[in-house]
Amino acid sequence: MKQEKKLSRRLSVAPMMDWTDRHCRMFHRQITRHTWLYTEMVTTGALLHGDVPRHLDFSDEEHPVALQLGGSEPADLAKSAKLGEQWGYDEINLNCGCPSERVQKGAFGACLMKESTLVADCVKAMRDAVQVDVTVKHRIGVDDVTSYDFMRDFVGTVADAGCETFIVHARNAILQGLSPKENREIPPLRYEFAYRLKQDFPELEIIVNGGIKTLQEVDTHLAHVDGVMLGREAYHNPYLMAEFDARYYGDDASPRSRSDVIQAMIPYIREQLARYGSKGEKGGGLKLNSITRHMLGLMSGLPHARGFRQTLSDSRQLALGDPDLLLQALQRMQPLAA
Repeated sequence: MKQEKKLSRRLSVAPMMDWTDRHCRMFHRQITRHTWLYTEMVTTGALLHGDVPRHLDFSDEEHPVALQLGGSEPADLAKSAKLGEQWGYDEINLNCGCPSERVQKGAFGACLMKESTLVADCVKAMRDAVQVDVTVKHRIGVDDVTSYDFMRDFVGTVADAGCETFIVHARNAILQGLSPKENREIPPLRYEFAYRLKQDFPELEIIVNGGIKTLQEVDTHLAHVDGVMLGREAYHNPYLMAEFDARYYGDDASPRSRSDVIQAMIPYIREQLARYGSKGEKGGGLKLNSITRHMLGLMSGLPHARGFRQTLSDSRQLALGDPDLLLQALQRMQPLAA
């Protein structure tokens, strides 16, 4: 079982607010069959007092898929984790890395790294409530605390509560003075912290995240840790993932071409529009752009990619709600579309 877990999480796409919603994940799944996908962070308050289907609904094709929770109350996290399991998620992940002010006001995210005992209580409560894996995503430090020992002790305490998988965003979180965007760019990357963690806790599954952009970088990290999580690069240059299945999972099936990915998304878009109605219709609420916006990077690095993006960003065409706009965008990529 442990070996299966390591293989399944060998490559993953990070939870990213406003990006990795169900439509984004469905698009990514057309490119890679095995890469683990994560939701945006969902707060316990949103689940316990809000619209659960809106936050948790997803397509069966997205598996393997994990729900990331934000919260710091063990009982609330346990109830939310149970909801996630009931909805069919393969993993429940606790966010201990987000540095935003909104998250800090809720006393969760990166500030939880200062309260390892509380995190351990949260993990234990969730593990008692569900059968699926409970994992933790965290930073290497907070503010001016930059010693490896701080992170090691945090992981050790949480591991004692039964957590076996830690996703290490290899930067410090600066809680005051930096925006979330700056927190993803300014604090220096220290991958060696994740490497040392694996050496000190060989029985744990350690996954490294932060600033990883190329297959060569992935290969380098996998020589030291169990898995690699990509964030912005997977979003802005998603076709990089077309090589993941063969390279990291031994899947000898041919990857879909970019054209095939587009063709595969059109039936999904039609189904979603039929299910929810186009924006502007009575009872409707789904904009075509809410799906196509995640696809703008599909042609990244190719000639005529700008024309592809322009077509998919044409507000007048998007307002018509016609999924065939994807085919028009593909035509801008001739001769690729031929």
